[in-house]
Amino acid sequence: MSISLFKSTIEAIGQTPLVELGRITRDLDGRILAKLDHLNPGFSKKDRIARQMIEDAEADGSLQPGQTVVELTSGNTGTGLAIVCAIKGHPFVAVMSKGNSTERARMMRALGAEVALVDQLPDSKPGEVSGGDLAEVERATREIVAARSAFRADQFTLESSARAHRLHTGPEIWEQSGGAIDGFCDFVGSGGTFAGCAAAFKERRADVPCFVIEPRGAAVLAGEGALIPNHRIQGGGYSMPDLKLIDREHIDGFLQVTDDEAIACARRLAREEGIFGGFSSGANLAGALQLLEGRLSGKTIAIMICDSGLKYLSTDLWE
Repeated sequence: MSISLFKSTIEAIGQTPLVELGRITRDLDGRILAKLDHLNPGFSKKDRIARQMIEDAEADGSLQPGQTVVELTSGNTGTGLAIVCAIKGHPFVAVMSKGNSTERARMMRALGAEVALVDQLPDSKPGEVSGGDLAEVERATREIVAARSAFRADQFTLESSARAHRLHTGPEIWEQSGGAIDGFCDFVGSGGTFAGCAAAFKERRADVPCFVIEPRGAAVLAGEGALIPNHRIQGGGYSMPDLKLIDREHIDGFLQVTDDEAIACARRLAREEGIFGGFSSGANLAGALQLLEGRLSGKTIAIMICDSGLKYLSTDLWE
């Protein structure tokens, strides 16, 4: 067995396992393949975009040696950036809503980041970050960037956010599955994972259908409006109708998942498959099950395990 020696933790990002959820699908016609990105060094898929954004910015000169990096985050991108920036010598400031789980802020601080926590709106609840809450975090982020002459690692607009998944995640899934992907669905936050993976799959086979997952009652991308903006699925469903990174021609359909469905599926992943993921991982499984029970019955569907359940121990995700 060949074991690689890496020069830094950055090189350990990516090449995560792809696992078939054979126990969950044992009574269904079809397969679900889960990309275990919670096994990245920062315990989430966002390590990939953190590396890509910083390395691309260093390469094109928009990020200078020793310059401060700032980003709005629900915690996962911030954790990835904390790791990459620490190794590359950039001070990092994470700007996060107080509605996100406390584990994330503590982890970023442990990795050397400065964490600026932003108050939620008066009608918001901890654990339920609304679009309005996110707007407050965006305002605070812009103020900090200006005050510190910092580089903004904007995961919502920088092409690197999608490029990481088009160059790496999608091709990894394709290679690991032997090209046996008949569909892909993803719970959308910034849209980078969906955009990059969908592009990678369709470059290889144009007829691979790709589906956006949104919270039920906040299906803004599907054109239904934010009727229930304060959902509990952390890391996405921000009620943002215009996500720059997504090519709408790559969207073959929309799925909606309730809070309860996402939570129940996250718990199933842990209890039946030994996969300890968070809310959005549960949402991805719930969406894939909808597809196997309907439009993609008998097919093979790829999903992401976006982050670790360890980041939600203070929430009601785990009883």
